[in-house]
Amino acid sequence: MDAWTGWRERGARVLDRTPGRAAAALVAGALPALAFPAPSLWWFAYVCLVPLLLLVRSAGTGRVAARDAWLGGTGFMIAVHHWLMPSLHVFIVILAALLGLLWAPWGLLAHRLLRGPVNGWAAGAAVVVVPCGWLMIELVRSWEALGGPWGLLGASQWQVEPALRLASVGGVWLVSLLVVAVNTAVTVLLVHSAARLVAAVSLLVGALVVGAAWVWAPQPERTGTARVAVVQPGIVEGPGSIQRRFALSEELTRSLAGQGVDLVVWGESSVGVDPVRRPDIAARLAALSKAVGADVLVNVDARQTDAAGRTGIFKSAVLVGPQGLTGDRYDKMRLVPFGEYIPARSALGWATSMGRAAGEDRLRGTDPVTMRVPGADGLRIGPLVCFESAFPDMSRRLVRDGAGLLVAQSSTSSFQHGWAPGQHASLGALRAAESGRPMVHATLTGVSAVYGPHGEAVGPRLATDTSGTAVYGVPLARGTTLYVRLGDWALYGALGVLAVFCAAEGVRGVRARRRTRPVRTATQAS
Repeated sequence: MDAWTGWRERGARVLDRTPGRAAAALVAGALPALAFPAPSLWWFAYVCLVPLLLLVRSAGTGRVAARDAWLGGTGFMIAVHHWLMPSLHVFIVILAALLGLLWAPWGLLAHRLLRGPVNGWAAGAAVVVVPCGWLMIELVRSWEALGGPWGLLGASQWQVEPALRLASVGGVWLVSLLVVAVNTAVTVLLVHSAARLVAAVSLLVGALVVGAAWVWAPQPERTGTARVAVVQPGIVEGPGSIQRRFALSEELTRSLAGQGVDLVVWGESSVGVDPVRRPDIAARLAALSKAVGADVLVNVDARQTDAAGRTGIFKSAVLVGPQGLTGDRYDKMRLVPFGEYIPARSALGWATSMGRAAGEDRLRGTDPVTMRVPGADGLRIGPLVCFESAFPDMSRRLVRDGAGLLVAQSSTSSFQHGWAPGQHASLGALRAAESGRPMVHATLTGVSAVYGPHGEAVGPRLATDTSGTAVYGVPLARGTTLYVRLGDWALYGALGVLAVFCAAEGVRGVRARRRTRPVRTATQAS
């Protein structure tokens, strides 16, 4: 007991010093990254925020709590996006510190609800309100210009069936709410003996909610199978790499002849020229389609002209049939900040000298597109490009527009040996579960993966060390999930909870000031 007390006293002294407390906040904030691929410690997500919550709770003032949360958010952003360092170098630390500011209000909120003695009512409020505050962080940083919804805490549960079922009800947002609520309840269990019963009941309620979603949430009904082939050429570097990669993709695609596929999917930037301006390339793709007996969905990364007459570099999903270009083309709408365009280039253009930032801004598409695949009984596919698969609203919109199969074309070759390929591929499971439609995640260099309409893995993955093809029997489905019907209701609910909480705090503050206001006597008044 004495040894434990000594450790606690030494730990408290370290935290009392600003450098020690700052280091602890950075480390505590980085811990949730372990729940995502590659470590994939999904179970750790349910306790990963406890150290940061304990640190914020122990802050002597709200200002210190906000600083702790800011540093924790900075640590989280660096850890989850550390694979960007070869591209952005020190700039990633600057970006992480700026985005980490989003955690400061959450730190104030958590400090207000968890500090000091907490009774049952206060504990119940904390378990509800703290997760809603976290969800606002995820909402704001999901804006494309701030990096998009990469590393949402709920996305760490991509291989957990009950969590995927919950995602079909309220999207990844509802899963994030559950995960943070569990972390908050565990924190209360550890430090507030008077409120442990409420915390335990909160955990039980969370389990019942997940169970209810498992039993009663409407699920898609299987309708058949489509045979989809993924072509992954692997790493091709050096002079003439674009042409050599195209030739290798041709060779791999020809090997699919006679396998009865309905659709062949190539990865992002698989074609480096505009096939409209290069009839020879269009003819080669058409010959492939004819040889295989299926349409080929390629991805063009080149200077093109769109239907509105704009000319520039587009990233486009283009469908090719035996007769040539079908006319179906989707231009990527949401671009990667710094990777595909520089936000406020006039002010931040210097970033191109520090890493692999875009030398020229790509142009954006204007509308989502669904494409009909003749070989699969008129199946309509909904293409997404690269990190668009991270945005729940995009896949939801495609399904509402009639897509029966979601297809994401990606390339993470710049981050081949980091956590990025696995993180990116895992997002397909969330999008499939949310929408009730299967998803194909096809890449140039891995990880390529396919998921069924419940978010379940279909067939083997193509890893980052693989150059080859794989044919998947993709289960098709019909029916509508609650998330497709109702959209981001979990976000709106969280906003409502925070509005009520802020209003209640305002009323409480006014009443407190009235009680402490000095009463003027008649003598004083005269």
